[in-house]
Amino acid sequence: MSPIQLTVYGAEQKCASCVHLPSALETKEWLEAALQRKFPVKGLHVTYVDIEKPEGEEQTRFSKAILDEEYFYPLVVLNGEVIAEGNPSLKVVSGKVEAIEA
Repeated sequence: MSPIQLTVYGAEQKCASCVHLPSALETKEWLEAALQRKFPVKGLHVTYVDIEKPEGEEQTRFSKAILDEEYFYPLVVLNGEVIAEGNPSLKVVSGKVEAIEA
């Protein structure tokens, strides 16, 4: 199985419309826990990126897109492809991971 890289982009400060939702870091933590239970494989890596402190070209590109309001955060990126934003659905994210795993 090839490695699966899931990246959750966000910021410490919640967006105005996200006040009653989990923070981006909390979203990363619950996604990671749920996905590791459902897909107990060694190739699944879940990373959190603070949009104010990106590292590297891809992180900078997605962080800039969020800051330019092209995307809402938390933004969920799977192997370089945006799969969810705002309030990600576990069902959608799981389906995308499952499609790669198949």
